[in-house]
Amino acid sequence: MKNNIFLGFFFLFLSSFSFHKFYVSVTQINFAQEKKTIQITSRIFIDDLNNTLEKKHKKKFYIGSTKETEEEIQLLKNYLNENFSIKVNSKLKPAVYLDKEVEDDVIIIYQVIRDVPKVNALEIKNTLLFDFLPEQQHIIHTQVLTKKQSALLTFDNPAELLKY
Repeated sequence: MKNNIFLGFFFLFLSSFSFHKFYVSVTQINFAQEKKTIQITSRIFIDDLNNTLEKKHKKKFYIGSTKETEEEIQLLKNYLNENFSIKVNSKLKPAVYLDKEVEDDVIIIYQVIRDVPKVNALEIKNTLLFDFLPEQQHIIHTQVLTKKQSALLTFDNPAELLKY
């Protein structure tokens, strides 16, 4: 009887989490010394990204579906440039959009920063989705040579300086 009551409370506790959506993205940033590049891979929920772009541009978006258009991809690139930046050794370096792919309900975006011979510090700023989802959080993982560091970026703390 006690086990049944415990299990009932346990499942009630777990089910309470299903009513609240968790807004998070994960970005991996790696320095490839032999290529003198910084490789960036970001994972973002497609529906959150499309909803944000729809609110920003006041039209329906279909990124990650068969209905997506070249115009939408260009607006996505613009949005990335406006809301995601990296300073390498205190100098702003442009991240170049390479491609994207879809995995279940997540869009994976690939970017690169070229001509980076050495990394002493990265200042990462990520305000993606904050304009319409202030509860959004961005988990950032970095690897520079053998040193790994992570950061959590939020609406109140959208940038982090990591030293290597």
